[in-house]
Amino acid sequence: MTSDALRVAAVDLGTNSFHMVIIEECREKGIVEIDRVKDMICIGRGSISTKMLDEKAMQSGIVALRNFLVLASQHGVAREHVIAFATSAIREAKNQDEFIRRVKDETGLKVKVISGKEEAEFIYYGVRNAVKLGSSCDLIFDIGGGSVEFVIADSHGVKLLESRKIGVARMFERFVLNDPISEHEIKLLEQFFAAELVSAAEKAVELGVKRGIASSGTAENIARMIRSLQGVESDVSLNNSIFTRREFNRLYRMVLPLRSSERRRMTGLDEKRVDLIVPGLILFDTIFRTFGLEEIVLSDSALREGMVLHYLQQHYDAGQNSDAPDIRRESVYELGFRCNWNRDHSEHVAMLCLQFFDQLIALHGLEQRYRELLEYAALLHNIGTFVSISSHHKHSQYIIMNGDLRGFSPSEKEIIGHVARYHRKSPPSEKHVQYSQLKQRDRNAVDVLSGILRIANGLERGHRQNIRELRLACNPDMITIGLRSHHEPDIEIWAAELLKSWLEAVLHRTIVFEPLHDA
Repeated sequence: MTSDALRVAAVDLGTNSFHMVIIEECREKGIVEIDRVKDMICIGRGSISTKMLDEKAMQSGIVALRNFLVLASQHGVAREHVIAFATSAIREAKNQDEFIRRVKDETGLKVKVISGKEEAEFIYYGVRNAVKLGSSCDLIFDIGGGSVEFVIADSHGVKLLESRKIGVARMFERFVLNDPISEHEIKLLEQFFAAELVSAAEKAVELGVKRGIASSGTAENIARMIRSLQGVESDVSLNNSIFTRREFNRLYRMVLPLRSSERRRMTGLDEKRVDLIVPGLILFDTIFRTFGLEEIVLSDSALREGMVLHYLQQHYDAGQNSDAPDIRRESVYELGFRCNWNRDHSEHVAMLCLQFFDQLIALHGLEQRYRELLEYAALLHNIGTFVSISSHHKHSQYIIMNGDLRGFSPSEKEIIGHVARYHRKSPPSEKHVQYSQLKQRDRNAVDVLSGILRIANGLERGHRQNIRELRLACNPDMITIGLRSHHEPDIEIWAAELLKSWLEAVLHRTIVFEPLHDA
């Protein structure tokens, strides 16, 4: 840990499980996750109806928290930088004060019980740091054991914060008596959920909500089960991944008729969520129908991450600004710094790439979203040298696709990684398995973007930021690239000549370079 870095641990005492995330924050590398741990304590077991925390569950919770604190200490987190919040089950329990006091006496940890609206606000902070919010409003929801938080927000801020007592543990305890669940119980749950969603649904209609963003273990379990049905590896980050209403409906129809013993054998389902997944699926189905959603985006950041970001902002003027951050750009720069990149070189290559893209748009016809991905690929094209110089283009691709870039869908990370992969050595080829598995339009984009990056990288061969402007002229046979430079661009033209053949093949034009001299 560097001298300017700060490590913080955030503990979430939820109804079903206790979680802790440990992060390190420093100015250049941003917020980096160090470790995370979960223990399915089920502190809310039986308490939803009795409003009393179970003695055995309280003892298990204290043991888990003691272990969390040992782990945090081993990771170099000072005790004053461990924050802990309790949510639905504990805030509703009549004996919450007793539990909070025992935690303090036996572990030294001070636990703050937060309201439902505070919980929703922290979830918003966490989600907006993982999923890019746009100009139109999104429905963010987090399904807990005791409560479900709803947030409607866009890039400018929050429009609605709600917490409803319809968490999966609460609903299972109240409504589900049969295994498998009966049709009557399904109807009761659907009616109860629909009644609780009325105000959020009315606000969503008013604001034109079209997209849902889900966080929580229930959402992640559903996504992993869907991927398993599709034969897709599930042991990967699901952040910004999407599942559609049709994909969900297939899983829903398959799982609801099963007994718990049959669900337990399903891949992707956490063993301790075998029962809770049933009301979870019914709630997701109700949300899809009530809000008219066609797809759900997953966020792997929520309450805990929001706790950390809020803590940093309040105490160290770090983390979140009042406006929604540009999480994609921030994340790209943070990954670059973590890999000890050459920032000046990378930014100059990116600048040249964007000039190429803009001046060739009539020829390549790519959508603007590919322009942004080209810039990020250019910024990260050389980070593989952090592993080794040899084959660093392949290392760059691996790091980009596995480096936890925030705000990007899996397919966007694949495009960025492929463009970086092909900035040198062999160009794209159907013989490369990952490239061949891209959608056709994305393969076409990778072809163009990698060709641009190859030449832009050549024009920065000396790492001296010599080329300051490009002037492109096209005719049916040729692309002339005029170069304005600080010094004679001999080395840059030599390098670019060696790398131009792929873009020539893709655009069916000969490329020539001409130095331009100021009058």
